Amino acid sequence: MTGHGFDVEQVRKDFPILQRKLAEDRPLVYLDSANTSQKPQSVIDTLTEHYERHNANVARAVHQLGEESTAAFEGARDKIAAFIGAPSRDEIIFTRGITEAINLVANVLAWADEPYRVGPGDEVVVTEMEHHSNIVPWQLLTQRTGATLKWFGITDDGRLDLSNIDELITERTKVVSLVHVSNMLGTINPVAEIARRAKAVGALVVLDAAQAGPQLPYNVLETGADLIGFTGHKLLGPTGIGVLWGRSEVLAALPPFHGGGEMIEDVRMERSTYAPAPHKFEAGTPPIAQAIGLGAAIDYLSALGMENVAAHEQAITGYALERMLEVPGVRILGPTDMVDRGGAISFTMEGLHPHDISQVLDSYGIAVRGGHHCAKPAHRRLGAQSSTRVSGYLYTTEAEIDAMIEGLHQVRKFFGVA
Repeated sequence: MTGHGFDVEQVRKDFPILQRKLAEDRPLVYLDSANTSQKPQSVIDTLTEHYERHNANVARAVHQLGEESTAAFEGARDKIAAFIGAPSRDEIIFTRGITEAINLVANVLAWADEPYRVGPGDEVVVTEMEHHSNIVPWQLLTQRTGATLKWFGITDDGRLDLSNIDELITERTKVVSLVHVSNMLGTINPVAEIARRAKAVGALVVLDAAQAGPQLPYNVLETGADLIGFTGHKLLGPTGIGVLWGRSEVLAALPPFHGGGEMIEDVRMERSTYAPAPHKFEAGTPPIAQAIGLGAAIDYLSALGMENVAAHEQAITGYALERMLEVPGVRILGPTDMVDRGGAISFTMEGLHPHDISQVLDSYGIAVRGGHHCAKPAHRRLGAQSSTRVSGYLYTTEAEIDAMIEGLHQVRKFFGVA
């Protein structure tokens, strides 16, 4: 199978785990990339080489290893800035993942100076389709500060309900935080339009780009947002690494999140002063190898071309949707066409539990996700306790989708619903 601008079969050779055979000598069919992506050999080799040849702490040591490690770490920051169209490398903050990135923002807004401080009478707006990591931190912030949490609803077909946008985004709105591409529904939200409405009332706009970053050519300025988080392990990179991008003027105005080494300008027993961004938000030893590994992942994606990655993701997801709608009893939760749609496909099968579906598919070597995907409110809104999720990526083939479809027919036979 040839992808859009690259040969998928050739790409698959770069991913050692995709050559693996599972129980009963069944080939691995990996359809859980919205959960975590697999890693190309170049990323694995980069991590190994760092530990074998360059391992040292960054910014602290003046010896050769320290200089090499620092150069590679800061080089990864440069690569990420270029990858997402950030005007300055100093707008790239390394975190442990997008969960920490959003928690960082939600926490510092509680003690920021105006105009960013969130307090009594202020309102924070999210959506009903958010991952829990873009709901719970804002619940904690509003509960602790006396602010109010409001949210956009979801339509029956899994889109944002914007009909009451004028009631939700008002002069009292301090923050609007939403997902760019839903990890459960696959919906691509009109973030630039929502950001324009939010900026018109002076609200801060925060985006969860955990799914958008791996799937779309990304330019942070085109979104209209002020702060955007994404995570490395969904982007061919290692676990334990994430990125928070922020506009320079916003980062300069926000107080630090963690206190410790390397985030300071000066420390006296009476008080401390802080380094400018990004170091103000990177206390302690950072995830050095993970950041360098993420840099290698971005090199790999850039060589393929994100336009090509996006085109393949669209094609393979469209093919999967068509095939899945042929299976009796399948209900797609979310858009059933490829208009403004990303790669995650969550579904239910009449009379069957998602965990049972997932376990039978796994017996055929097909890896999917069963559960609520950290999106309980969205499931509740669409009348489902949980679902099974299929998510391909740049290494997914039509043959793997066909294997999954055949697996769903086997699920029906196994449970006697054929």
